[in-house]
Amino acid sequence: MRGDARIKVLIAEDEPNLGALLEKFLAGRGHEVRTFTDGRSALDALRAEAFDVALLDIVMPELDGLEVLRQVREDVSPPEVIIITGNGTIETAISAMKLGAYDYLSKPYRMAEIEVLVRRAWEKRQLSIENTLLQTRLARADAVPEVVTQYAPMQAVLALVERVAKSDSAVLVSGESGTGKELVAHALHQLSHRAAGPLVDVNCAAIPDDSLESELFGHERGAFPGAVTRKLGLFELASGGTIFMDEIGALDQRLQGKLLRALELGSFYRVGGTQKVHTDLRVVAASNQDLAQRVADGTFRSDLYYRINTISITLPPLRERTVDVPLLASHFLAQFGGPSAPTLAPDALEAMQRYSWPGNVRELRNVMERAVLLATNGVVHAADLPLGGPASAGGRTAEAMVPLDDVERRHIESVLTHVSWHQGKAADILGISPKTLYRKIREYGFHRPAAG
Repeated sequence: MRGDARIKVLIAEDEPNLGALLEKFLAGRGHEVRTFTDGRSALDALRAEAFDVALLDIVMPELDGLEVLRQVREDVSPPEVIIITGNGTIETAISAMKLGAYDYLSKPYRMAEIEVLVRRAWEKRQLSIENTLLQTRLARADAVPEVVTQYAPMQAVLALVERVAKSDSAVLVSGESGTGKELVAHALHQLSHRAAGPLVDVNCAAIPDDSLESELFGHERGAFPGAVTRKLGLFELASGGTIFMDEIGALDQRLQGKLLRALELGSFYRVGGTQKVHTDLRVVAASNQDLAQRVADGTFRSDLYYRINTISITLPPLRERTVDVPLLASHFLAQFGGPSAPTLAPDALEAMQRYSWPGNVRELRNVMERAVLLATNGVVHAADLPLGGPASAGGRTAEAMVPLDDVERRHIESVLTHVSWHQGKAADILGISPKTLYRKIREYGFHRPAAG
């Protein structure tokens, strides 16, 4: 524990003189203090900012201290709460402790007593946070995503990723679809000092324009028709960690401006909100478009481009990494086939190295997943490979047999059935995240079988 830590304290006290006295005393001890005189304002502030400790008087206008305590304890990371009252009873104390208060204090009290309680409450919260972070670290089975390559320029990219991961500078990852931009973003996060914090990813092109601002920055209740509750945005959820903004070029000019302001100030307003929300995060952006050309065309803001492009990483397409094709193919076969994974026949290797791979590594991965299902006698031949895109300079094209989407659909459905729809187990077997599996279930319209 740091003995000189700057604790962020909220005081909710309806007696202005007493509130001012408390604020002056705690600020004099080096703490950051904000004071409110009614329960509603205190609750709004507790939900807009992260406080370590809250001192709540029980009797207040709008909402009493116990109601503020009850509501704030439902939040994701609530502060420790100390309840203060002028006419305390045993029943009130019991109610406060049952609602999750750290402690209970009756007036009159000594200022030194307040100081001790605030520090002890802060220490409890720090221990809880550190325990959660430790459990998060232990739960990370795949600490750093594996990027398989023997292509020298790609190895140079990985060396750059390792060097820049330790900074908080914004990174722009460029490259065609399927080249591994998401893997690089995950590596940047997990090699950084933010690895214990959240990694939040958003595909800017996959969310409708009319809801993208709300997804990124959240909204207040009543901000627009259908906004029946407050919603925290992805920027707020990523605080303390990294936000990966894939296809950032899909943002319209208005959102580009709001994003730029949020990055420069480290704060923003939820849609329909009037209270500033502070966040501490690192931005990793990605695009398969030439953003420099978009700037020249006037469709992407130059100031935002330079803000997200502090460090630039460009991933080569797979057609330039032909030396990696056999290596990657074997890697994916082992991933999908396990100990009984099939091997690649010479004609399959020749077909793959002549193919231009328009879908890059993602396409190769899908082709190998299909090959594991269709291989006969433990060997993958050229006929097992659905290389249906444009051929390379040699002009060779292999006939597509079954659409990849159909193969993937059947494979996921089979695995879900095998594990009785335990989505955690299914995601592990499929080698994808639970979030990706959930998206696939929705995309393919799967429904859990009725029980019994």
